[in-house]
Amino acid sequence: MNTLSAPSATLDRSSFLRRALHVDAATCFGTGALLSLGADKLSSLLGLPAALLLYAGLALFPVAAFLAWVGSRRSVSPAGAWLAILGNAGWIAGSILVLVLLSPTGLGTAFVIAQAVVVALLEFMGLRRIGH
Repeated sequence: MNTLSAPSATLDRSSFLRRALHVDAATCFGTGALLSLGADKLSSLLGLPAALLLYAGLALFPVAAFLAWVGSRRSVSPAGAWLAILGNAGWIAGSILVLVLLSPTGLGTAFVIAQAVVVALLEFMGLRRIGH
């Protein structure tokens, strides 16, 4: 009976990781669209430079494509999953730097914190599944 439960647990982990990668890809795409298309309008609301918002948004499109690709493979590549995790850690670090180095509005601070928390939750779920 133990031999039957081990593959099932592996499949569940892989399936969950694949879903987490797809959610991460979707959030990257959505945030990228919001930031790149609305950079000028968001700049005054968030108190962040329009160029920062535009380039951060544009940078998220290839990331979203990579995450979707890694998540769509029959078997999730450990290297691809780890690269996604390291990228998310970099995004969280960058978010902290934005808060420390710039002076966003209250809404800007809330936005930066909220998206960093979402990324951190995805990071945590990914690490749990990879490091089991």
